[in-house]
Order: sequence, then structure tokens, then C-alpha cells
Amino acid sequence: MNLRKVILVLLVLLATLYCAAPLAAQTKLLRFPDVHGDKVVFTYGGDLWLASTSGGSASRLTAHPGLELFAKFSPDGKWIAFTGQYDGDEQVYVIPVGGGVPKQLTFYPARGPLTPRWGYDNQVYGWTPDGKSVVFRSGREYFDLGDSRLYTISVSGGMPEALPMPKSGAGDFSPDGSKVVYSPLFRDFRTWKRYEGGWAQQLYIFDLKSRAAEKISEDPRVQRDPMWIGSKIFYSSDRDGTNNLYSYDPSSKKTEQHTHSTK
Repeated sequence: MNLRKVILVLLVLLATLYCAAPLAAQTKLLRFPDVHGDKVVFTYGGDLWLASTSGGSASRLTAHPGLELFAKFSPDGKWIAFTGQYDGDEQVYVIPVGGGVPKQLTFYPARGPLTPRWGYDNQVYGWTPDGKSVVFRSGREYFDLGDSRLYTISVSGGMPEALPMPKSGAGDFSPDGSKVVYSPLFRDFRTWKRYEGGWAQQLYIFDLKSRAAEKISEDPRVQRDPMWIGSKIFYSSDRDGTNNLYSYDPSSKKTEQHTHSTK
């Protein structure tokens, strides 16, 4: 190859790298976000990052080789709870919102790491309304990978306390802490669409005082990811063939559709 061709090849290579640089700089695959006020925490590259909801640069909160997932702000915004995959295990941790050394809250050996379809053990779902405890899901009581239960663990330490529902997937407390919306099934990481068989998640409200459970979902297809915000319960459903956001009002017992995606 003569000098002229070498120079031409180098120029083409430099031009390709120059054009590709903006594409490589794009931040993709941001996962598991949670918002509190003007802050958002999320997982990127297996670590936790904190940014403003208005945009701008993100600050890195963790840098361990293991995964940090499912970050959730405490009600006062001072702490972030998350599932940390350290030392080949998955446990519940908390970290100050400004960063610092994570504090481990759970110590019972996790079941995993598991294959993607089974998700993660000791998965953080949120906080109790008083901000004193973290809510998480664990399979510690069961042999079958599809069975799990919701627990709370105090940020000050101690033993986890199981919620009364014998089997639970995702769940969230009512604002006054007297009830829990939950699904008895866990299949958050399955990619099935338009499914309405025995593994289709349904939602219930469980009264922690009376121990009564009330089914609030009516469609045979999947109803999942419940969040109790204010007076309403928000969740996703693929009842019309595509996942969309719905809400349920426990007072009026009415369901309302909020998004109308067809893709």
C-alpha cells in the first residue's frame, strides 16, 4: 500500500470515529428510576446515579463491581434503599442521598444470582410511609423460585418482619400505612404479552387490621407494578393488548386509563 492510500485510509478512519463519537456518548439503558422532588436516582452500567429531574449531569453514587438495582428514595428524601449484588449475594442496603458507604440491612443468604426470568432476591420495592423501614421481596421461606413474600426491615437494624400475606410479588403501602396493594404472584421479568393464564398477576388490597383481602382487578390479563399514590392506586395493564397506565380509586371503586399506547 503506497503512502497516498495509507493517508486516505487514516482520514476515513478518523472521519468514522468523529461521526461515531456523538453516538457513543449517548447514555442508554437507564433502568429502575425513582423520583423525589427535583431528584431522580437510577441504575446505569450496574451502578446508581443521581441527577436533577430538569436534566444536566448525573453524579455517581456507587462504583462496586456488583450490581446496584431498584433504588428507592425514603419519604423524606434523605436516604436511598437499593438491592446490592455484593460478594455474589443480593441484599438490601441504604445509602445517604449525598453518597457514602452503603449500610447493609439484610443478611439472610439470597437465592441467586438467578437467571433473568426469575429476577432478583431481596428486591427493594419502597419504604413504609413513616420512613422507618424498607419494603422488599424475598424468597427465603419457599422452595419454589416462583414463590416469595414481602418484608419490612428497619433502617436502624434488626430482623426483617414478614407482611401477613403468605405469598406476594410487588406491593405498596397506602399513605396511612393501614393497607397494602399487592399481587400474590411475581413474574416481573417475564416478557409474555397478552397472557391470561394462571401466572397472570392480579391486584388485591389487604387490610392489615382486619386481614381481609379485596380483589381490585377484573381483567384476566396481567395487572402489575402497583403504586399507591395519594388516594389512588396506579398500575400497568395489558388488558387491551398493550401495556398502559391505569388507576383505581378505592373509594369509588372506579378504574381510569391514563395512557393509550398501541405499540
